Amino acid sequence: MNLIEKSKKYLWLPFTQMKDYDENPLIIESGKGIKLKDINGKEYYDAFSSVWLNVHGHRKKELDDAVRDQLNKIAHSTLLGMTNIPATELAEELVKIAPDSLSRVFYSDSGAEAMEIAVKMAYQYWQNIGEPNKQKFISVQNGYHGDTIGAVSVGAIDIFHKVYGPLMFEGFKTSVPNVYRYPADAPAKCRDEALETLELLLKEHHEEIAGLTIESMVQGAGGMIVMPEGYLSGVRELCTKYNVLMIIDEVATGFGRTGKMFACEHEDVEPDLMAAGKGITGGYLPVAITYTTEKIYEAFYDDFTNLKTFFHGHSYTGNQLGCAAALANLQLFKKENITVQVARKSEYLHELFEEIIELPHIGDIRQLGFMCGIELVYDKERKEPFPFESRAAYKASLKMRELGLLTRPTGDVVVFMPPLASTEKDLKAMVEIMKKAIEIVTLEEAHQIAATHT
Repeated sequence: MNLIEKSKKYLWLPFTQMKDYDENPLIIESGKGIKLKDINGKEYYDAFSSVWLNVHGHRKKELDDAVRDQLNKIAHSTLLGMTNIPATELAEELVKIAPDSLSRVFYSDSGAEAMEIAVKMAYQYWQNIGEPNKQKFISVQNGYHGDTIGAVSVGAIDIFHKVYGPLMFEGFKTSVPNVYRYPADAPAKCRDEALETLELLLKEHHEEIAGLTIESMVQGAGGMIVMPEGYLSGVRELCTKYNVLMIIDEVATGFGRTGKMFACEHEDVEPDLMAAGKGITGGYLPVAITYTTEKIYEAFYDDFTNLKTFFHGHSYTGNQLGCAAALANLQLFKKENITVQVARKSEYLHELFEEIIELPHIGDIRQLGFMCGIELVYDKERKEPFPFESRAAYKASLKMRELGLLTRPTGDVVVFMPPLASTEKDLKAMVEIMKKAIEIVTLEEAHQIAATHT
C-alpha cells in the first residue's frame, strides 16, 4: 500500500470533506523557503503560509538551530506549578511587544484554546470580583475564533457552527461592517451603523455581559472582511463605557501579518484580553498565548482556599521546544525588521491586485498587509455570488495547485496569505498564478451556469 492509499484508508483530515480529499489527494514531503514539495517531487508556492502561520519560510536556519539547541537540553517538562527557562524568557519578550495594557501571558497550544482561555478568564473574573450576573458574551456576526466548544459558542459562521447549536452556550451577536456588501459606497456610514447597533445591545444588556470577542481588524475565516477605519477603536470605547471586557483575537492577524506586530496597533487599541498564536513560533511548533491585564490577573491571585484559581492547562502548555522557536522568531523580527518589510511589500502587493481586479468575476479584493481575500462573483455589477454548489473558489484553488501554488478558500473567497519572507518577485509570480487560475475557472463556471439558464 503506497502513501496515498494509506492516507485515504487511515486519516481523517481537519476541516476537510474526505470525499474531496479522495478525489484530489496531496501529501507534502518537504519544504524550503516559501515552497513546499510533494511526494512526487512537484513544488508549490505556500501561498497561505500553511494555514496562515508561516513567517520566514520553511527550514529557516535560526529557527532550526534554536529547536536543536533546546532539544539538547530538554524537550518538555510541565508548566503546572513550575516553569522552564524558554517559557519564562519568552513571556518577558511577549509582554515587551504587546499593547501597554497587557502584562501577563498564559500559554496554550492553539489559537482556539487561547480564545477558550480568554472566554473562561473573562467569565471567572466577574465571579471572582463579586459580579456573578455578568455571564454572557457578545460576538460579531460572521466571526470565527476556533473550533473548541467555547470558541464555537462565540463564533458566528453557520456552515461551521450551526450543527453544534445544542452544545453551545447562548450569547449575543452584533452586526459586522462589511463594506463590500453595504448598499452604499460609504465605509464611514457602514461603520457607524454597526457601532450604533452594538451600543443599543450594550445599553440593554451590559449588566449581564462579561465580554465581547472580536477578530482584530480583519475577519479571517468569514471571508477576509477588512473592518472600516475607526470600527475597532469604536468597539473599544463602547466596551469601556459599558464595563465589558474586550477580548481581541489576534491569532491570524498577529506577529506581523498586517504590517504591525499586532493588528490592533493600527488603531492604538488596548484590549483587556488578547489571544495570539500561529506566527508566534514562525510557523514551526504549536504554541499559543492569552494576554491579560494585571487587573484581571490580580482577581485570581488569592489564598487557595478561596477557590479563585484558574483551573485550566494542558499537558504541553509552555513546551520548551516551541518557546525556544518563538524566542528565535522574535529575534528574527528585530534583526530582519519584518513588520516594516511587510508594510512596504504590501504596497507592491496592492499594485499587483489592481491589475487583476478588472477580471469579470472578481468582485472585491480585500487586503491588510499580507492578509488578503479575493471574492469571486458570478455577476460583478450586481455582486451576485456563484451558486453554492458551484464551488468556484474551491475549483480555482485546485487549478492553482495544478499550476504550482497552494491555498485554501473560505466560501467564495480565495485566501492569499503568503509567508512574510516572500519577495516582490515571489509575490508577482504567485499573483500571476492566481490570476490565471481564477480566469480559467470562473469563465468555465459562468458559461455552464449561463447554459443551464437558456
